[in-house]
Amino acid sequence: MRHGKRIAVVMPAYNAEKTLLKTWDEIPKDWVDDILLVDDASRDGTVELARSIPGLHVVVHPRNRGYGGNQKTCYAEALARGAEIVVMVHPDHQYDASVLPDLVEPIASGREDAMFGSRMLGGRPLEGGMPKWKYLANIFLTAIENATFYLYLTEYHSGLRAYSKHYLESVNREAFSDDFVFDTEIIAAGIWKGMRIREVPIVTRYFEDASEINFARSCVYGFGILGTMLRFKLHKWGVKKDPIFA
Repeated sequence: MRHGKRIAVVMPAYNAEKTLLKTWDEIPKDWVDDILLVDDASRDGTVELARSIPGLHVVVHPRNRGYGGNQKTCYAEALARGAEIVVMVHPDHQYDASVLPDLVEPIASGREDAMFGSRMLGGRPLEGGMPKWKYLANIFLTAIENATFYLYLTEYHSGLRAYSKHYLESVNREAFSDDFVFDTEIIAAGIWKGMRIREVPIVTRYFEDASEINFARSCVYGFGILGTMLRFKLHKWGVKKDPIFA
């Protein structure tokens, strides 16, 4: 616990057998009260390996629900187990989980409602192996999101995040997409609700076993982000009430 707050790490997993142990070893256990893995119908040995790790609580989806659907289960399960701060760590070892204290402390002390890791904040993502097309798309979409929200963040698309219980219970999680655009919708809904968000710099690793969506899926994700921006504006202008902002 930090400042009396119970802290949970959630890992949305899909075919993470090769990288799970590396991710587990990197999590600073002295900062965490509960660690959960939700397996989204993996086709490898993720579940068997996860169940062999002492102290790791494992939930298994009988059928694949998608990345957003996995997160819905992660947050619901963590909150049901008493979490007051929830940190999402991808078990593909792409993100450096050792920065977890930097994400948790501002929320635990009551200064922020959410903390995001940013690959762009003082880092060199291209040197870390980020594909150039992804780097440029990230900059373009982040600029549009900042212009839409009247906010300044250096990145909205990182998978290393921490949320307060207040944040997660204030947004309509079940109305969000079961796909990758969930990550954008939960931010948009939080901003609509007036949540306080800040970033910390992180580094990422790009390697063969790290989970990556391909170019085609990335394009779909990009258009989903633009669609969420439009939905935010239409809701704000009173043109169309949207359940993701309820």
